[in-house]
Amino acid sequence: MIDHVSLPVRDLARARSVYDAMLAPLAMTRLIERPTTIGYGKTYPSLWLNARPDAVRPGPGSGLHICLRAPSAQAVEAFHAAALAGGGACDGPPGLRAQYLPNYFAAFIRDLDGNRLEAVVFLPGAEQP
Repeated sequence: MIDHVSLPVRDLARARSVYDAMLAPLAMTRLIERPTTIGYGKTYPSLWLNARPDAVRPGPGSGLHICLRAPSAQAVEAFHAAALAGGGACDGPPGLRAQYLPNYFAAFIRDLDGNRLEAVVFLPGAEQP
């Protein structure tokens, strides 16, 4: 099981404002903040942003992808909207992804640094993974 994930960001202050808004619908908050790192989570930091001013932006084919569980379809939509409002890019709008599972509702974004994140909820009516 994965305990936590770290993402490089070139501008930590700018990323903080976007991630604060983007992660709130997923019930994740900023739990730790230090000069070069921020930890988000529900009860402990499971997603870290690390200041890397010289970080190389991952290309669209890099395969980097982090998926976060959402409590509802509305939370997936709010995650996506907050990312776009903060300057992120859509990498897949909110919607069902039946090619994965019949009840897989997700949205994909690229943050300000090109990191690809997904929010997913498994809608009622089918077996949960």
